[in-house]
Amino acid sequence: MGTQATEAADPADAKFGTFGGVFTPSLLTILGVIMFLRFSTVVGHAGLWATLAILLAAKSITVVTGLSISSIATNMKVKGGGAYYLISRSLGVEFGGVIAVFFYVAQAVAVALYAVGFSEAFLSAFPGNGLSLRMVATLTNIVVFVCVYIGAGWTIRLQYGILAVLLASIASIAAGALAQSSPELLTENLAARWTDDISFFTMFALFFPAVTGIMAGVNMSGDLRNPGRSIPLGTFAAIGVSSLIYAALALLLAASSARTELWGEGFLVKDKAWSGALVYAGVFCATLSSALGSMMGAPRILQAFARDNVFRRLRYFGQGSGKLGEPRRAVVLTFLIAQAGILAGDLNTIAPIITMFFLMTYGTVNLACFYESLSRNPSFRPTFRLNHWSIALCGALGCMAIMFLIAPLWAAVALLLAGGLYTAIARAEILVQWGDVDSGLAYQRARKALLRLEQERYHPKNWRPSILALSGGAWTRPHLAHYARWLSAGYGIVSIGQLIRGDLEKLLDRRREAESLLRKFIREEELDAFPVVVVEENIREAIETLLQSHGIGGVRPNTVLLGWSEDPEKTGVFSETLRLAKRMQRSLIVIGCDEAAPAGEVLPGAINVWWSSPGNGPLMLLLAFLLKRNRQWRSHPLRIIRPVVPKADIANVTAEMKQMLADARIEADLVIVTTDEPLAAVRQAMRPSAVLFAGFEPPDDDAARNLTAWLQEIIDLPGDVILVYNAGDVSLFA
Repeated sequence: MGTQATEAADPADAKFGTFGGVFTPSLLTILGVIMFLRFSTVVGHAGLWATLAILLAAKSITVVTGLSISSIATNMKVKGGGAYYLISRSLGVEFGGVIAVFFYVAQAVAVALYAVGFSEAFLSAFPGNGLSLRMVATLTNIVVFVCVYIGAGWTIRLQYGILAVLLASIASIAAGALAQSSPELLTENLAARWTDDISFFTMFALFFPAVTGIMAGVNMSGDLRNPGRSIPLGTFAAIGVSSLIYAALALLLAASSARTELWGEGFLVKDKAWSGALVYAGVFCATLSSALGSMMGAPRILQAFARDNVFRRLRYFGQGSGKLGEPRRAVVLTFLIAQAGILAGDLNTIAPIITMFFLMTYGTVNLACFYESLSRNPSFRPTFRLNHWSIALCGALGCMAIMFLIAPLWAAVALLLAGGLYTAIARAEILVQWGDVDSGLAYQRARKALLRLEQERYHPKNWRPSILALSGGAWTRPHLAHYARWLSAGYGIVSIGQLIRGDLEKLLDRRREAESLLRKFIREEELDAFPVVVVEENIREAIETLLQSHGIGGVRPNTVLLGWSEDPEKTGVFSETLRLAKRMQRSLIVIGCDEAAPAGEVLPGAINVWWSSPGNGPLMLLLAFLLKRNRQWRSHPLRIIRPVVPKADIANVTAEMKQMLADARIEADLVIVTTDEPLAAVRQAMRPSAVLFAGFEPPDDDAARNLTAWLQEIIDLPGDVILVYNAGDVSLFA
């Protein structure tokens, strides 16, 4: 039994608008450490044209992902958790859980990236202070942690001042670089200069974390006044403004710097700027603001994931603090992960790892939008309409392709880890209280399949057992349900029917209760079956209703399964049911077994088929073959018993039966017995028997009593007995 997942509670108050909640944190994260400390390196190796191509490729991914985010975000009431919330409510808790873990770790490690970036700038501005890079980064991490721990509102208000300083520093870089520009330098820096270790994708991996800020606003979704409006508007505004800034900066760096300067380890943008002090202020603000944004966003992902109760051990982090439900417990864990990243690597090492995690997240967001569109679910009605399923699909495939082009080994490792986490969540059988796209896609596939089946002509090659098991209350005769499952063997459809005698108007509540109990029985017995309950004054009419109306198109029941009853009072209804099914051209299966034995228990012995006529024989043999396909029955030998009269040509009968088995592609032992008393001969030849299949013909009105007596003699044979009537739509040779 799975654990129960619950919806994350809304924060008490909506707080921020588009500018403060989405545009500002997104832009500050995009215009961060990579722009100041590594963008010149990208321009130096890639040249202007390839740099613009890298920028275009990276921004294309973020634009497509932004379209997908906007479509999903405007189709639901977005709560806390950002990308996790969007994906889990679209693709389901399994995909959502994978992204929650990966994206949370990526955001937490990003804090380390920005702290290290700040430290590099700090040590450049204040050399010879005796502090190491890791020491400064650790102090930075502590400051960021304390700011966020106090509360997100205070941090966001601080970002308005940071944005002003950042824009001033960019203006200073532009003014200084423009004054030093020349056509000769621009011409020299147009083409790329790759090396054995540095390629287009190496530079792409280094640069891509710079554009991942589009998730900063989404991560604050639970703190937005109007997420459906603010997320699309703020996200695209940040993408557009940052694209212009990066393109202009690439042009200015290429036009104002020699190639050796661009390749150098120094703080080039500070040297080119009109005011170095402004650039230092800008990089300090950019790295701190990006660290603050990631430190704010990551805990909210973990908090939302923990509140959904996917993993019980994470419940601790779902607890909020204060009136606004600040995720302070998750903030502490984020600080520790960031500190581990600071101690583990430098800027060039951390950036590609973050790129891989972000690409995986972006690809999954696009996949979610693609599936939502493809499912054609009427509930998918985003108010943001500038998107199409083909664009989302291209975005998902593009992210996957770039992951492998950057680092095939690490891309494969990331996918394997994601697959393992997905499997772990799926096996936990989390019961969620929200719908996802899986049911919509399943419905759409089922609809198309049903329409196709309706249009195609039936051929015996495509026969599958579609069994309607009339078991009464299935929990009272569970053997019938188990035999229905075994005989379908995962190839057909099983419906478990219950008939209630009475007035439907008076028994509506009882009908609903009975159906609920049937569903519970099916779930507890792990049956692949559908419940159906019918209320009628007359049992005969109830059976007629079921046989006429149950099912749809090409998946209507073709076989009726009954349990044998020795109660004389039920003989009339039983015989009438057999006759009715025959007239409606349904095959029949009648199960005779020891109902006192544990349900699902398999007797020792062979699976015997009493071959008495070519009419019922094909269905009996096919059902026996399907029965043997079940794990519980695989070790039981399949045996055909063919009684013949003493004067029969045994050699010829044997040859015909062996040829039939060869043509039917079914392996079975063949036993030919000569006798004038078939029942006695079968009783002797079948031992030991787990189950015996025997054919019969449903009775006419005047022959019902005699046939029932004869069938009772067969039912009394050792082991379980299955009586079979073939309506004629089965072929062994198709």
